[in-house]
Amino acid sequence: APESCSEAPDCQTRVGSLKHTLSKRQKTPSFHLSARGHWSIWPAFASSQTIPKTPRPCCAPEERQPGTKPALLTGPKPLYLEQLESYLSKELQSLDLTKKNSQELKLQPYREIFEFFIDNFKTYKPLLSAIKNEYEVTLAHQKKMIRALEPLKAMVTTVSEECTQKILALQEKEKEELNMLKQEKQQLLNLIDHMKEENTSLQTQVEQLRRSVAEEYARYLHEHGARKLLLAKLNSTCSERLDMTRLQSQDVKGEDVVKLTLALKVARQDLTEAQVKLNTMTADYGDVVPRRDFESLEKKCSDLLQKMRSLQKDFDQLHEKYETLLEIHRETAEERDNFCAELQRVQCNFTPRPNWEKCSEVIPGGADRWGWLAEGKSSDQLVDVLLEEIGTGVLKEINVFPGWGKGDKVPVYLKHEGEVKNKKLTKKDVVNILKDVWKEKMALEQQTGKRSSLPEFFLSYLQKKYGNASAMEWSYTLYENMRLCRSNHVLSSFYDILTGKVGEEQYHSQNQLVSNLQQELAACDSSNSGFLSSEHTAVREAFPLKRRESIQELVDASRYKLDSTEDLIDYASLFKEDEEGNPEPFVAKLRSQYVREKQEYLRELKNKLGDLTEVKADDLMIAFCTIDPDIDDQTLDTYVGLAFQAQREQPDQDAVPVETVLQRLLAGDVRRGGPSARAGNMTGSEGE
Repeated sequence: APESCSEAPDCQTRVGSLKHTLSKRQKTPSFHLSARGHWSIWPAFASSQTIPKTPRPCCAPEERQPGTKPALLTGPKPLYLEQLESYLSKELQSLDLTKKNSQELKLQPYREIFEFFIDNFKTYKPLLSAIKNEYEVTLAHQKKMIRALEPLKAMVTTVSEECTQKILALQEKEKEELNMLKQEKQQLLNLIDHMKEENTSLQTQVEQLRRSVAEEYARYLHEHGARKLLLAKLNSTCSERLDMTRLQSQDVKGEDVVKLTLALKVARQDLTEAQVKLNTMTADYGDVVPRRDFESLEKKCSDLLQKMRSLQKDFDQLHEKYETLLEIHRETAEERDNFCAELQRVQCNFTPRPNWEKCSEVIPGGADRWGWLAEGKSSDQLVDVLLEEIGTGVLKEINVFPGWGKGDKVPVYLKHEGEVKNKKLTKKDVVNILKDVWKEKMALEQQTGKRSSLPEFFLSYLQKKYGNASAMEWSYTLYENMRLCRSNHVLSSFYDILTGKVGEEQYHSQNQLVSNLQQELAACDSSNSGFLSSEHTAVREAFPLKRRESIQELVDASRYKLDSTEDLIDYASLFKEDEEGNPEPFVAKLRSQYVREKQEYLRELKNKLGDLTEVKADDLMIAFCTIDPDIDDQTLDTYVGLAFQAQREQPDQDAVPVETVLQRLLAGDVRRGGPSARAGNMTGSEGE
C-alpha cells in the first residue's frame, strides 16, 4: 500500500467506493483498442474533434502508406476518463486549500486517480507501480531533508544576527575609544602649543632684558665719560682759582716768590699723581656697573633661567608623554586589528552559546524553579545542575540497581551480589539521613574518644537502623543520590569523604569555621537584638588573615536580601538551611573561600618547590616555613605526616612525587597559619 494511504485512514474506503461506483456506471469498455490491440491514443484535450492518424513507429510496414494522406479519426472521450476527471474535480472542490499543508491535501486525490489507473491497466501495473513508488520515496526523502534543514536555517539566522550585533557593539566600542584617544591627543597638542607659546614669550622677555641691560650699560658708559670731563673741568677751575688766589695773596702780603714757586711745583706733582691714579682707576673700572644694579640684574636673570629650565623640563615630560601616547595608540591600533581578525576567525568557527531558558520547559517546576536553580551560576555549573536534574529524574524511574559484587576493590557498604531494590528517596530524605549519620558518628566518637572510619560506620548505621536485609538497599539508594547531586553541599561532602577524595577533617574544619563565626557575631551583638550593621568589623575580627576583597565578598553576600537603603543585617538568618540542606549565600561563599584559600596556599607551596619532581620531608618543611613563617611545629608535623602518610620520627623517608604530596594536602585540612607577604603589604598600604 502507498504511504499516502497509510497517512489517510479512509483512503482504502474511498478507493473501494470509487471502484464500486465506476463498476456500476461503466456499461461499455473504459478504453478503446486499435486494430492491432494497442491502447487507444485518444487525446485528453479533444472531446469530438477530428484527429489525423499518423503511423506509429511500432506498426507493420504494410500499414505504412507513404505518399497517401493521413486518415482522420473521430471519437468521443472515454467514459472511464470522464469518470476519473469528475471524481478528481469533486475531490479538489471538497478540499480546504487554506490550510498549511494544502499542497499535500491537493496531491492526495491525484494519488488515488493514479492508483485507479494502475489497478485497471493490469499490463502496465508493475511499471506504473514502480514509477509511483519511486516518486513517493523521492517525495518522502525531500520532505525529510526539508524538515532537517529548517532548524539549521533558523540557527544560521540566529547566529548571523548575534554575530552582527557583536560586530556592531565592537565597532561602537572602538569608535568611543578612538574618539577618546583623539580628544586626548588634541588636548596634548593644545598643551604643547601653549607651552611653546609660553617658551617663545619667555625668550622674548629674555631678549628684552638683554637689550635693557645693554642700554643701561651704554648709559652708564656715557655718564662715566661725562663724569671724567666734569672732573677735568673742575680740576682746571680749581687750579686757576688757586693760581689767582696765590697771585692775589702774593700781591697783598708780598710773600716769598721762591716759596710759592716750590709749593706750586709740589702741588702740580700731586695733581699729576692724582690724575694718573684717576686715569688708572677709570681704565680699570670703566666697564664696571654699580654692585646694587649688578646684583639686581643677576637675580632677575637667575630667576628667568630657573623658570626657563622648569618650563623646558615640563616640555620634555609632555613630549615624552606624547611619544608614549603615540606608541600606545599604535599598539592599541595593532591590538584592535588583531582582535578584529581573531573575531572574524572565531565567528567562522565558534559554537553558539546555549539558550539555557529552554531548560525551563523540561525541568519540573517550570521557569520559576529553573530560575532559582540557575541563579548566579556559570555555564559549567548549569551543565552540572542540568545533569543532576536529568540524573535524579532517571533515578526515580529505576526500580533496581545491579550489585557491585564482593571483590576486594568494592567498598564495604556496596558489597552485594545480585540486584538491589531502589528505595526512591527524595533529596530531603537523603539529607536528613546523612545528617543523622554525622550526628550518630560524632556522638560515638565523643564516647569512645577515637575516630572511626566513615564507610564502616555508614554500613553499621544502616544495618542497625534498617536491618541487615534492607541495609544494602538503603546504601545503594543513598550512594546513587549522593553521586548525582553534586550541587548539594551535604550530599557532595559526604560522598567525597565516603569515597576517600577528601579527608573527614576538612568537613569538621568547615563546620567549626561556620560555628566560630556565628559565635563571634552573637558576641558582638551586645543588645541581643539579632541585628548587626553591615559596616561592623566582626567579620574582620573573626578572620584576621583574610584579604580585604574576601571580607567584602562576605559582606556583599550577607546583604543580598537587603535594599540599598537598609543597613541592619539579621545575622542569625545567614546560617539557616532549607529543607534540602542548601545553605544561604553567606555560608556558601565562606566555604568556597575556604577551598580557594587552600588552593592558593598550596599553589604558593608548589611555586616554592620550583622544578622539583620529588620532595623529601625536610625540603617540604623548609618550603612551608618559607611561605608561612608563623606556622607552629605541631601543625607543621601534621602537614608533613599528611603529605608522607607517616610521622616525623621516621627520618629515613623516601622522596615522594610533588603531585602526590599536593593531592594529599588538598584532600586534608590545610590552612595558612599567619598572614602572607602580599596580605601584609596590602594591610600596610591600607594603614597608610
